[in-house]
Amino acid sequence: MTEIPLPPAAPGVVAEAVEALTTRLRKKLDAAVAQYAESPRTSDDGGVIRIVCGEDTIVTLTPGPSGLVGDAASAACSCLLAPRCLHRAAVLSLCPVGEAVEAAAPAGAEGTPDEDLAGDGQASALAESESGPVPPSPKQLRAAQDLFRAAATVLASGVPAAGAVQQAELLRAAHTARVAGLHRAEAAALRVVRGLRSARARHDGHRLGDLVTALRELLLTSGLLAAAHPDPALVGVARRAYKPGGSLRLHGVFREPVISATGYGGVVTHLIGPDGAWYDLGDVRPGGAARARGAGTAAVGLAGGVLDHSRLARTGILVTGATVSHDGRLGTGKGVRATEVQGDGWAAPGLFGRHLAEVVAERLGAPGAVADPEDAERRARTPLGCDLVILGPSGDHILAREELPDGTAGTVVRLLPALRHPDLGHLENLRRIGDHPGLRLRVVARLEPGRATALVPLAVAPAPSGESTLRLPKDWGGHADLGYDRLQGVHFPPDLEAPPYGFAASDPLADSPLWRIRRLVELAVSGGRRATAQSLRGDADPAHLRRTGFPGAATLAAALTAEADRRPRDPFGRLTDPDPAPFAQAWLTSALHLQQAEQALIRSAWTPHP
Repeated sequence: MTEIPLPPAAPGVVAEAVEALTTRLRKKLDAAVAQYAESPRTSDDGGVIRIVCGEDTIVTLTPGPSGLVGDAASAACSCLLAPRCLHRAAVLSLCPVGEAVEAAAPAGAEGTPDEDLAGDGQASALAESESGPVPPSPKQLRAAQDLFRAAATVLASGVPAAGAVQQAELLRAAHTARVAGLHRAEAAALRVVRGLRSARARHDGHRLGDLVTALRELLLTSGLLAAAHPDPALVGVARRAYKPGGSLRLHGVFREPVISATGYGGVVTHLIGPDGAWYDLGDVRPGGAARARGAGTAAVGLAGGVLDHSRLARTGILVTGATVSHDGRLGTGKGVRATEVQGDGWAAPGLFGRHLAEVVAERLGAPGAVADPEDAERRARTPLGCDLVILGPSGDHILAREELPDGTAGTVVRLLPALRHPDLGHLENLRRIGDHPGLRLRVVARLEPGRATALVPLAVAPAPSGESTLRLPKDWGGHADLGYDRLQGVHFPPDLEAPPYGFAASDPLADSPLWRIRRLVELAVSGGRRATAQSLRGDADPAHLRRTGFPGAATLAAALTAEADRRPRDPFGRLTDPDPAPFAQAWLTSALHLQQAEQALIRSAWTPHP
């Protein structure tokens, strides 16, 4: 029996349901969340989901057109205490965290900016280019202060103690930030809640580093705003309208499956214009992995349904009356028309032929702590093309060597799977490729900015030389989409000549003593203040950092553990709970120092050395 996924719920709806509980019921909330996660669920044709929470108790969720439970009336319970009941609050706490702006338009459709979110003199949040240094308004200062306090409390508690009640407090603060127009801080808060839920549920895809990054961004952004920092980048931007794009002739390059943390799934097809600009056309809706698997051959929202995503990735399209979002997403409104034309995105000028070091330098950009991480991530995730020779498997990745345009050997890189879900092709395809040392490939990949010399291959094609390369079926259009197409033994050439041994990818992060402060920063998130204090008696040795050339990191590590171990007393000598803000400040300083040091090491790994 296929499990029925719960729809995403708006942060304000979840927070309101938890806040309505009595103190006694709040203490039972985490246990109820765990219990109802296994409760039977049913769904009707209208998308209404019913969760059985007892012999005579049913919680009913009625998502809106976008699939979001966007208001209190959309979540009802049949018990006598409803709506101030434990059943309703627990089920809403189980729902993936949605974003209120999703209610404006379904995924893949055109949206309009929420003008009400840009109040308090911050209408410029919708147009970064026109923004100047404007100090936060009093309302925004209060919202930022509330967010910082909630985030500091979560950090001091650690993952095990950051249950549904603390998550709801953070969601309430995120909702307040959204109303005040603090879009960047709200987005960071939602990422933290999603990371906490993933960590507490021990999901296979959870990465502690992602939660550390989200919490660092939330504390940094809300802390600077609370201190009245005027940089408009800290405010962020709301969802912006699609702008007219005129007529566009675009060429398909590849399609990739998408599985989001909010329960959405689908496909995104990436296209490239004659000027090298990237565009994408997505079909992402509630459904998770099952929908991602089937959407690869679904009809696209253009051209009258004649094209499907598989064909679009292998041909061209002429769009008239195009509408385009700020990040290259194509709109599918009523006035948009599209027809199929011949095209080959893999032949687009500038996609191949450049040195990886040069392309990566552009993708990583200049370091900066205040820069919007979403903009940095968007830039880093822009696809790039390169020619590679496979060297073979190594641990959790595949080693490959860049082949430069002049025929010489370039950087040795790590190839990582985009998704490890067994129903998708990334992992198995990469394993097959790794089993063929000496194979030459043309690859479209995405940079993995958190690891040194790491790429995530998304599609592959035969090398231009035609030797020691793939032999793909004609109906694949000259390339294989690694998330959907399945490479078989017949697609690989026989009698490959393996490259000589001795190749290695430089990994300055793995060899650096920074692992000590990284462990301390991660320990604070996973275990909270108490675990950090106990590390004073463990292997977090600031002296070793100082001896190995990291005196700044050593000083910050010592300050963080000292603050964690601080135990204030009241005038009568009794121990009191310390204010979590100083601990959060000490942790943030260490986390920012670690981030900058690691980014410098990653950049050095991509830089060619004589």
